Amino acid sequence: MTIDTKSYGDVITDCHEREDSNFILVSLRLRMPAPIRLRELIRTIRTARTQAEEREMIQKECAAIRSSFREEDNTYRCRNVAKLLYMHMLGYPAHFGQLECLKLIASQKFTDKRIGYLGAMLLLDERQDVHLLMTNCIKNDLNHSTQYVQGLALCTLGCMGSSEMCRDLAGEVEKLLKTSNSYLRKKAALCAVHVIRKVPELMEMFLPATKNLLSEKNHGVLHTSVVLLTEMCERSPDMLSHFRKLVPQLVRILKNLIMSGYSPEHDVSGISDPFLQVRILRLLRILGRSDDDSSEAMNDILAQVATNTETSKNVGNAILYETVLTIMDIKSESGLRVLAINILGRFLLNNDKNIRYVALTSLLKTVQTDHNAVQRHRSTIVDCLKDLDVSIKRRAMELSFALVNGNNIRGMMKELLYFLDSCDPEFKADCASGVFLAAEKYAPSKRWHIDTIMRVLTTAGSYVRDDSVPNLIQLITNSVEMHAYTVQRLYKALLDDISQQPLVQVSSWCIGEYGDLLVSGQCEEEEPIQVTEDEVLDVLEGLLVSNMSSPVTRGYSLTAIMKLSTRFSGVNRIKKVVSIYGSSIDVELQQRAVEYNALFKKYDHMRPALLERMPIMEKAASNGPTEVAQTNGEAEPSALDSKSLPSVTQPTSQANDLLDLLGGNDVVPVIQTAPPTKLLEESCWTCWGIFLCQVGQFLLLSHPCPSPSPPSCWTALAHSPSLMTSLQLFHR
Repeated sequence: MTIDTKSYGDVITDCHEREDSNFILVSLRLRMPAPIRLRELIRTIRTARTQAEEREMIQKECAAIRSSFREEDNTYRCRNVAKLLYMHMLGYPAHFGQLECLKLIASQKFTDKRIGYLGAMLLLDERQDVHLLMTNCIKNDLNHSTQYVQGLALCTLGCMGSSEMCRDLAGEVEKLLKTSNSYLRKKAALCAVHVIRKVPELMEMFLPATKNLLSEKNHGVLHTSVVLLTEMCERSPDMLSHFRKLVPQLVRILKNLIMSGYSPEHDVSGISDPFLQVRILRLLRILGRSDDDSSEAMNDILAQVATNTETSKNVGNAILYETVLTIMDIKSESGLRVLAINILGRFLLNNDKNIRYVALTSLLKTVQTDHNAVQRHRSTIVDCLKDLDVSIKRRAMELSFALVNGNNIRGMMKELLYFLDSCDPEFKADCASGVFLAAEKYAPSKRWHIDTIMRVLTTAGSYVRDDSVPNLIQLITNSVEMHAYTVQRLYKALLDDISQQPLVQVSSWCIGEYGDLLVSGQCEEEEPIQVTEDEVLDVLEGLLVSNMSSPVTRGYSLTAIMKLSTRFSGVNRIKKVVSIYGSSIDVELQQRAVEYNALFKKYDHMRPALLERMPIMEKAASNGPTEVAQTNGEAEPSALDSKSLPSVTQPTSQANDLLDLLGGNDVVPVIQTAPPTKLLEESCWTCWGIFLCQVGQFLLLSHPCPSPSPPSCWTALAHSPSLMTSLQLFHR
């Protein structure tokens, strides 16, 4: 509405002539346009085509709101705060409206208080000191004569009240908890929950007020009362013991909800107040945990809920899920637990993915205690491995491994290996590890065990753990009767695919150890293949030059070729291959080749003893004190610390004993180190480690050097290449 047609300049000129400044302000205020309404602001912002245009509109409106806030008599404060809250919801800063919210709270108008309390809950929290200014206003409103004003104060205190505010206002909340007004009692109960969370020592203050809460007929009061009792029981064992006497009363309330007829006020999809039922079931679960009497009192009602609740709607499924959790958590009867697991089995057939996921998660928690009952649903669980949802796949995979035992190992491994073939790369590492553990624990035979591990290495060799290679080597070594079969299978796998590095490493090791069995065709488990020595050496040489081979794999292949020098007749060819890699740019490969060349040239008579087959090994629990960092199958050698090196001692008869074992009595040792023998036993737990340490010790003992004095021990060690080599081998 236009009050006057004069311009602002004419008004100011008239006022100056009259020298009345108050009249200037009043006249300007009368002629300034009123701020736009919230609805108009929303409509304007939605017309913005770009983010920049929207920000420009918001900044312009914020500037107008700030100007309006500076006025002493702000008629439109409520409207401006409402617009600020909308901007805050859009993610724009609105902190400059905090004090205006406090002014609205102090207003006597209900509409102002409502917007003020809403703004305080959105713009303030206990980290800001401004919220403490609200304490007196909230206290006054808690004692207000209007229940809706009291409800606003309770809601605000329960939403953002700090510990200081809760201590100051707990008395008023406790009074309202005892009032006969159901509207205030339900809000006071939820506010008391917040007070207990902030100040747990005030819990006993609300204990007398909880006596008659469950006698209330109003469902809202019952709901909030159960929430309050649940919070108190979870936070205090004394309260838990005190409220266990309420189990019969809770059972009666739950039974009335189930047996009651249609009530349009509380009915949701044909079920009477499912929210209250879920809350009661959750409280019963807490009260019945680790208590025989309470569990016995609620067994019948839990069975009744489980059998009478409809599953056609999600509302019924939610109640059944809470019922299952309660049955599994209390000391329930075995028949009731079977009923709960059958409910979860029905959930697995549901089309809703969320229901299937919670069913798998719940079964995974209960499989240890009710293994046989879960086994009945094994086929349904395995079918979940084919689900498109990755979360369901992962839960089904974990549950499938939990169901594996000695009776179903063959069938379950067949399904899991099929899953390993077709699953996404993100599942392969976990699935391969699970297959390894299950096969090691429940393998019906060594052949089945070896075949299963080889299948995993063939399918997902790049995803297996670093310890899978030495573990399989240890298994093969200990299975003496399976050596010919294993080396033949691995040789075939090597011809088909050399991209899976762990498989190539195991194959190289087996060919180096049992290559003579491969060539002679001694396999009795399956039809032997016809392989010549040159063909085997061609395959191993191909691994040395292949771009797919890692440095670790090349080391395995070179050592395998070296070990075949005592099993095959083509020694000259092997010498040429080894000598070529004596100048390799790979330090590890070069070092091995140089040491092997030394065996050929200087100690050829000792080569058969050094390269003989590895004995049966005991699986080590850990890598020992000298750990090696491994990443993607590559070993990173530890730095050689001079403080950890053993001191050099004079030769003893132990050196001669070692040479007796190796067949080298003609070499006289000069120095001998005792600690490496212990280090050999502790850290060289793989077969190649044992072999290389033998070579290193032999070279160490066969290079005479003068005995140094104690102060110059490190100098002598540093200038002995063979000794440095052996020490590095120990660390590997």
